[in-house]
Amino acid sequence: MKLLKRTLEQIGDVPIDPDGNVRRMFKSFAIPSGSLGRLEELAIIYASIKGTVKCQIKYKKIFTIAGDHGVVEEGVSAFPQQVTKQMVKNFLDGGAAINVLARHIGAEVIVVDCGVASNLEANIFPNQCKDKSLRIKKIGLGTNNMTRGPAMSREDAVRSIEAGIELVEEELEEGLDIIGTGDMGIGNTTPSSAILTVLGKTDVDSAAGNGTGIDNITLQRKIQVIKKAIDVNKPNPSDPIDILSKVGGYEIGGIAGLCLGAARYRVPVVLDGFISTAGALIANAIEPKVAKYLIASHISAEKGHKIMLKLLNKIPLLDLNMKLGEGTGAALGISLVEAGVKLLNEMASFHEAGVSEPVNVQQ
Repeated sequence: MKLLKRTLEQIGDVPIDPDGNVRRMFKSFAIPSGSLGRLEELAIIYASIKGTVKCQIKYKKIFTIAGDHGVVEEGVSAFPQQVTKQMVKNFLDGGAAINVLARHIGAEVIVVDCGVASNLEANIFPNQCKDKSLRIKKIGLGTNNMTRGPAMSREDAVRSIEAGIELVEEELEEGLDIIGTGDMGIGNTTPSSAILTVLGKTDVDSAAGNGTGIDNITLQRKIQVIKKAIDVNKPNPSDPIDILSKVGGYEIGGIAGLCLGAARYRVPVVLDGFISTAGALIANAIEPKVAKYLIASHISAEKGHKIMLKLLNKIPLLDLNMKLGEGTGAALGISLVEAGVKLLNEMASFHEAGVSEPVNVQQ
């Protein structure tokens, strides 16, 4: 709890281009004013977080945080729980979608075990654990079945958040300019939907979607499971840590910690989809200043994601009908942020390019 408390005390606000320096630079470039649209906006946000116009993006890191969920016992997912462990291996072998997209943008993928229902370091990954691409931050062997009681204790909820903060602090030593959030956890759209229902004060039917491809019969079961979990646990809508402990997940807490830790150290966070945004909602409910550090990469095909983004007052960069998770959308979002920053750094002004400036035309 000390790490969380200290982190919250040190999160500052982000005035967006308070002196207008970034906007003036874009107006000096040999382009029609405002013609770069949201790329200009991304450069302004990034420079504002960094506190300088002379900024760059060199160290790009995507954290794919994994955790299992006891609620899969209720038949809410199209895949068996062991897929979480199997996909962690795929991430480490470099064969997953996030690995491909991370290579495409020149980012590093850091895989984190925050609560996989298997002891990875002693089981299937004895060698990979020595590689810094796998981080063991295990809180438990999967959460409890939230239809029977809290998914985790309040202490473990705090530990999961602090695990995310620790990840940020550990990477700062080697360099960390921008963070992408990612997740892996069979069944984790169920706790994410529950978090949205409670924090967003919305109905379960609007919050819950088809996840990894469940049919409508299974979706109705999932909705009833979420309703039961909320009824059994009665999470306090005014206490985000209580919500996380009652109906959340270890990887969701880890993502919340990433957001808080990044804000503490003025590192922009590019959110992935539904599960990542559930973590961001928890972080924002704990400390609302976090929102200024968050960039929404895309809108997920998971229907509740639109509500989440509205709660955070975020307009997504992309709409690609994606809902894979892993950090795939975040990777694409990072590439757009980097494009905006490169434009800020590398474009020529009207004077430098020998291009005539616009003429003020009076009607």
